[in-house]
Amino acid sequence: MEKRSGDVGRTRGWGGRGHRTSRTERWVPRTGGGGEGAAAPSAPSAERAGTGGTSRKRGPGAGVHHRAPCSPRSPRRSPLNLGPPSPPSPRTAGSRRAQRGGGRGGEEAETGRGDREGGEGRAGAERSAALRSSRRVPSRPAMPPPPLALLLLFAAAAAPPAPPGTAIRPEAVGMGGPGGSAATTPRGTAPTTATATPKGTATTPTSRTEQGGAGNAAPTRGGAGPKAPAARKKLVRVKVVRKKVVKKRPKAPAKSPPAPQEQPCPPLGLESLRVQDSQLRSSSDKRYGLGAHRGRLNIQSGLYDGDFFDGGWCAGREDAAQWLELDARRLINFTGVITQGLNSIWTYDWVTSYKVQFSNDTHAWQPCRNGSEEAVFPANKDPETPVLNVLPCPAVARYIRINPQSWFENGTICLRAEVLGCAVPDPNNIYQWPNEPVPTDKLDFRHHNYKEMRKLMKVVNEECPTITRIYNIGKSSRGLKIYAMEISDNPGQHEVGEPEFRYVAGLHGNEALGRELLLNLMEYLCREFQRGNPRVVRLVTDTRIHLLPSMNPDGYETAYRLGSELSGWAMGRWTYEGIDLNHNFADLNTALWDAEDNDLVPHEFPNHYIPIPEYYTFANATVAPETRAVIDWMQRYPFVLSANLHGGELVVTYPFDMTRTYWKAQELTPTADDGVFRWLATVYATSNLAMASEERRLCHYDDFMRSGNIINGANWHTVPGSMNDFSYLHTNCFEITVELSCDKFPHVSELPTEWENNRESLLLYMEQVHRGIKGVVRDEETGEGIANAIIAVDGINHDVRTGTAGRGRAGGGDGVGMG
Repeated sequence: MEKRSGDVGRTRGWGGRGHRTSRTERWVPRTGGGGEGAAAPSAPSAERAGTGGTSRKRGPGAGVHHRAPCSPRSPRRSPLNLGPPSPPSPRTAGSRRAQRGGGRGGEEAETGRGDREGGEGRAGAERSAALRSSRRVPSRPAMPPPPLALLLLFAAAAAPPAPPGTAIRPEAVGMGGPGGSAATTPRGTAPTTATATPKGTATTPTSRTEQGGAGNAAPTRGGAGPKAPAARKKLVRVKVVRKKVVKKRPKAPAKSPPAPQEQPCPPLGLESLRVQDSQLRSSSDKRYGLGAHRGRLNIQSGLYDGDFFDGGWCAGREDAAQWLELDARRLINFTGVITQGLNSIWTYDWVTSYKVQFSNDTHAWQPCRNGSEEAVFPANKDPETPVLNVLPCPAVARYIRINPQSWFENGTICLRAEVLGCAVPDPNNIYQWPNEPVPTDKLDFRHHNYKEMRKLMKVVNEECPTITRIYNIGKSSRGLKIYAMEISDNPGQHEVGEPEFRYVAGLHGNEALGRELLLNLMEYLCREFQRGNPRVVRLVTDTRIHLLPSMNPDGYETAYRLGSELSGWAMGRWTYEGIDLNHNFADLNTALWDAEDNDLVPHEFPNHYIPIPEYYTFANATVAPETRAVIDWMQRYPFVLSANLHGGELVVTYPFDMTRTYWKAQELTPTADDGVFRWLATVYATSNLAMASEERRLCHYDDFMRSGNIINGANWHTVPGSMNDFSYLHTNCFEITVELSCDKFPHVSELPTEWENNRESLLLYMEQVHRGIKGVVRDEETGEGIANAIIAVDGINHDVRTGTAGRGRAGGGDGVGMG
């Protein structure tokens, strides 16, 4: 066979990896057969060529047609000759044809096969070499072997022989000629090293492996040499210990602090009454009770329609030219509008779409545009759900109009609204915004969800660990713990002569102001005690204060997710199970009044500490877990005075909350301690800045200013099963209800003002726990406190009772508190 240049093909590289060469070659079979130049068959596999450590004799024309690179390192370099110099033609000692095979004559000349057959010998090899050299292009001069090849060669030569029966993997590399391959030894054969030798020198047979397959029998020059005796290799068990690699997380690149986000504009105050009635106008009114001044978000109607206090603004005509106008009395950047339908139990009226217009003089009006078209905003689908529309084109103006375009087909044009906007500095403004108290206390004024509330309480406890203690009284319907904080000079201990006081907030989850006020009160008492404020120090030292900020955490989380303006009037009011906690306590009023009607009080039926009915204690009774937790809390601590904080009005109510005539919705129903309750309610109402203001207007339909912003609960509306009545009849604790604001869920921007409105009231009411009779009921002989001693006061048909020794109701065992 003959090798030619210029043909396109792919050669096999070192270790079985193919690569291209700039001078590609192919094998061309010679003409003739049997002798020199005989044609060889097409590339037999290694298995057909023979496997094993020695060469196998092949028939005429047999040969290997695989191509091999010129060099294991570079396809452009000539094969390396390791050992003594070769004859004039370097390809005769070890060329690719010598390894791969050619015609019969050439194969015998290159591998020494003729010597083994005993007929041709060295003369035949020389003739074959001369014939090939006449057709072959001159070869390149041999290059010195690389140092790595010499190192591997010496390592293979110095290696000890393998024991018999051990298979040697092709790891030792023999560079015996051009394109040298890894030397391998079959099982049971001693390993040898293939080297290039001069003429006439006998070599040891070697085994060569190509591309990890079975090795072809490597020819030798002088015939097979003696085999080395095989030795058994000793196997040693090696224990491999894997080291755990710990990957270090790359440090994150330093990030620049996020840019402060622009806070959304707050509501202007239609719901919270910051906007006065004189700032609202309309195109027409159906009647005075449905005038523009009633178009406030979440405003509630009276019990009867047709009076002066209906639940919204209604236009006098039904056309698309009607409007409700707000005069902000300053430049405002208007950003959004919130709408509701009419609040009524008799009719269904709401607006389904509207437009918005702006003006600075009420003569030239510019519509709000969405691109090139006048924007039409979708409105309500029911009377109560608030719908927010953010203006696509915020505008700076003084006046804004809401122009209804469509409405409920069976109703009329009626709506309630709130407007969002930010004040713009205007030095020429002659109107002044109503004066509001500026807070001086640096407190956490924001709405806190459940996790944030718990975190804030923990922060206060860590800041003042000597006077605070956090504990929980039970769990809600969804498993949230109901947390309370105790503030005292000896937290966790009841001290003789030190009355116990409690504030409770969040009976209705959507009435969020009380929750935030109690959290702020925790911060305030802690910091002022550390500063040495004498009033706070005296209060903390002489009183054991308990603050429960969220009795209904499930309901609050529902309202919190919707937000202060979109939770509406009732969303989140009830527990997760749909129970109103302020109607869920045991009805002890009916049992007392029935006993009084039958002259059983106080000898046969008690007028205090009335036991809970048996049906109320059943497991299947409709009693919320929050209610059971609070009742157990009342029974464990000898509370003397309490207040529960609500929202939606500006008034303080006192027991009884349930009418004595069961079919009446309103009826004055005083207690035996009516004078004390009226005093307590007056203390809070007169010290509250919002209630005491003469300029304020009524929230919805009841004018409590005529009665000093206090009222008997039953005379307002009947509430069976209220917390106030239960606390008064089942324990010695006097409790009132405080309605803190017209807005149940005020915007976060209004919280500082609300704190200033209520701070003095909260402190002053706590101080009332020290009013009245206070002492210890002792045994005359032993001098020890008498537990469960009944104390009666002439003219008051409501007794009080001392507690267990060392603890007491109303100072019990250690005395009486209110009286």
